[in-house]
Amino acid sequence: MNINQEKAEFLDEMIDTWQQDQLISADKAAELKNSYSVKSFDWQKLAQYSIYVALACGVFALGSLLLDKKMTLLLEKLYYTPNIVISLLSFGAAAYFLFIGNKRRKTKSKQVFSNEALLFSGVMFIANGLAYFGKTVNKDIENYALIFLMAVPIYGFLGYYFKSKLIWAFALLSLGAWFGTQTSYLGKSNFYFLGMNYPLRFVVFGFLLTACSFVFKRINKLNFLFQSTYFIGLVYTFSALWLLSIFGNYASIDQWYSVSQLNLFFWAGLSLFICGLTFFLGFKFKDEMAREFGATFLIINLYSRFFEYFWESWHKAMFFSVLALSFWLIGRKAEKIWNLEFLKKEDSK
Repeated sequence: MNINQEKAEFLDEMIDTWQQDQLISADKAAELKNSYSVKSFDWQKLAQYSIYVALACGVFALGSLLLDKKMTLLLEKLYYTPNIVISLLSFGAAAYFLFIGNKRRKTKSKQVFSNEALLFSGVMFIANGLAYFGKTVNKDIENYALIFLMAVPIYGFLGYYFKSKLIWAFALLSLGAWFGTQTSYLGKSNFYFLGMNYPLRFVVFGFLLTACSFVFKRINKLNFLFQSTYFIGLVYTFSALWLLSIFGNYASIDQWYSVSQLNLFFWAGLSLFICGLTFFLGFKFKDEMAREFGATFLIINLYSRFFEYFWESWHKAMFFSVLALSFWLIGRKAEKIWNLEFLKKEDSK
């Protein structure tokens, strides 16, 4: 095996520990250490980060151009370009990038990050084309949900056709944007939709999306969509649960300010219970994603309650001392669990 320096140091330490505990002989320890070598450099990570930095720099370059005076004058001239023309040009550029990206995935399959960057560019041009198409259809549009809804079947079809988790993820994000925008438009009179504020709505939405992911898992032609759908469903659910534990089912800041922390106790308890249950089920069914989400948001919720209840009443020195001690204890416990899991995996081989 060709591994990085950090993993090699960990394996060296574990093998030395096993040898000291007389679990393996000196000859076996030497054999194990000779079974792997240290990478001189992790070129895969460099490629990944370089592509991401290139995309970010492209965004910054575009922003810099927009701030340039000469470009501003040019954009003022282009301002009168019909929206439908800009929309068609964007769709044309999207088709080009998607075609090239898909072609490279077949001919240059090892250049994963470059190919995904081309597909990502196509996705962005589709979004721009839909935005200008919406302006063309109705210049005085008030409900932007229709534009997001139009993006869902387009991204969904492309994600399925190209077998791209990235494009499929954009379909799910567009679906979430449509759901939020549409329910906001329908409930703009009192900020509620079916008696639910934004966080509670997205708890339900995330739960339904997570349930759909298991349907995809059972269908052979769609099971490649399971992982990304499951992940985004959990992101929606647990992020909304955390916000619900803070704001409760109150739709306005004025309502939220007028209630005490005790009125939010039910939502905080519900959020902690669901996080703990997900963490337990993740361990029971060996679902790493559920376990990590449950553990992460359980900790986030606990520390949110700690800040809510003790920030103003405790002395800051005591507050941060308890905070430091708790993080140290969590780190120690996590380290022990991690080592135990590693040993179990080794014993099972």
